[in-house]
Amino acid sequence: MGGPRGAGWVAAGLLLGAGACYCIYRLTRGRRRGDRELGMRPSKSAEDLTDGSYDDVLNAAQLQKLLYLLESTEDPVIIERALITLGNNAAFSVNQAIIRELGGIPIVGNKINHSNQSIKEKALNALNNLSVNVENQIKIKIYINQVCEDVFSGPLNSAVQLAGLRLLTNMTVTNDHQHMLHSYITDLFQVLLTGNGNTKVQVLKLLLNLSENPAMTEGLLHAQVDSSFLSLYDSHVAKEILLRVLTLFQNINNCLKIEGRLAVQPTFTEGSLFFLLHGEECAQKIKALVDHHDAEVKEKVLTIIPKI
Repeated sequence: MGGPRGAGWVAAGLLLGAGACYCIYRLTRGRRRGDRELGMRPSKSAEDLTDGSYDDVLNAAQLQKLLYLLESTEDPVIIERALITLGNNAAFSVNQAIIRELGGIPIVGNKINHSNQSIKEKALNALNNLSVNVENQIKIKIYINQVCEDVFSGPLNSAVQLAGLRLLTNMTVTNDHQHMLHSYITDLFQVLLTGNGNTKVQVLKLLLNLSENPAMTEGLLHAQVDSSFLSLYDSHVAKEILLRVLTLFQNINNCLKIEGRLAVQPTFTEGSLFFLLHGEECAQKIKALVDHHDAEVKEKVLTIIPKI
């Protein structure tokens, strides 16, 4: 092709080609921009959902992927990450129901028997969040005995012990499942007396749940408890512990008075909680707290003293 006409055709062709490319570029760029504006994202794999960079609350399809991954993998790193992600999402009430409906509670529950202590802890944490839903508690209650065994036979003050105590505390907020802990009450007091500050507080939260239920009062008072329990009523004890042991005393006394239970007392053996709480030493310790430097402790004591 020669001459001016040929050169003109070439220029026109290049111009048309450039225009077409620009149109395609605008279309594809516009589509990508539109996708971003609509919030559309590429589908993530189950493992991608556990990598810590995905901050959104998972939907039902993503939760199903995660549960399948948790059930099918044997990689401890992936199991732990999946349990963390699942536990975080179980903090949202809508997901508590979805996970139950997807059959997720037994999948998580089976992991509390894992030999890896970190995986066991993460499974307990996930069950703890799921247990906020009352309907979920019906399915979670089958694990209570196993959780109790782990709490009372495992290392003192361990992450697994604390996670188990938190789950048991949630499971006893209502009276429905408290009877399942009846045979472990003495063990609870043993952990209370030997554990560190965090463990003591968590055990007391659980005992306070039980102490509000008149049906559990006799079991609590029959528990064999070391006399060192009374040292928890000393004035130097941390406020968060002192207030709770005072409330424990108050709750049990209130329950005893329901339907005249004080008038018809069962036989309690020496060394039981009943003998400690209703002995002279306990009364003197509580009365001495009337001069406590903390106003909240003092107020609590003033409500209890008339009932001693």
